[in-house]
Amino acid sequence: MNVVITGANRGLGLAFTQYYLQQGAHVYACYRSDPGGLSTLTSPMLQAVQWDVREAVSEESLSRLPATIDIVINNAGIYGPSKMAGQSLENITPKAMLEVFDINCVGAIRVVQAIKDRVIKAAGIIANVSSKMGSSADNSSGGCYAYRAAKAALVIVSKSMAVDLAADGVRVITLHPGWVRTDMTRQTGEIDTSESVKGMCKVIEQIDDYEPGAFVGWDLELIPY
Repeated sequence: MNVVITGANRGLGLAFTQYYLQQGAHVYACYRSDPGGLSTLTSPMLQAVQWDVREAVSEESLSRLPATIDIVINNAGIYGPSKMAGQSLENITPKAMLEVFDINCVGAIRVVQAIKDRVIKAAGIIANVSSKMGSSADNSSGGCYAYRAAKAALVIVSKSMAVDLAADGVRVITLHPGWVRTDMTRQTGEIDTSESVKGMCKVIEQIDDYEPGAFVGWDLELIPY
């Protein structure tokens, strides 16, 4: 099994990498500029690939990816400015909005555009990591304009991918990782990365139990849009 993971050098991406290596998969772990935690892994089943999702993939990086891809995990993302200082209604800027949107939503489109033919060959799976913070139904605290908007947009993009690629045998799911202890949350989450990833990978394994493009939490529960 060939698995491609973006944002794989730390946090959830690194935990996804470790999980699939333990499952015996060939893992193609993509990172922007610093391989980070990938440097500590020595598995012969691991291929680190430099790929900044803000840009089109280089021919060199593309050549490092396999001809068929069974699972793509679009995990790369940023939070953007701090919640109070930079993402309040008064302080959010167009520049911050566009930067977060570019990485958290458009980045997933760039990735799929570049490798969808390889996913189609495998009749594979695309898993897009969003967040419950992108659910309008769940939003009761406001704020976080850039992060919420980008993650909400990713849910819609993911649904469109599910519709557009269904005839090719490709299945698409959107994932909510939970409130996880990572650098992004300053280690204040309720669960650790391994628990979150284990749950999300179970969702991926059971993808046929869900509607195409469904938004599903690490605990296997559907998330309202």
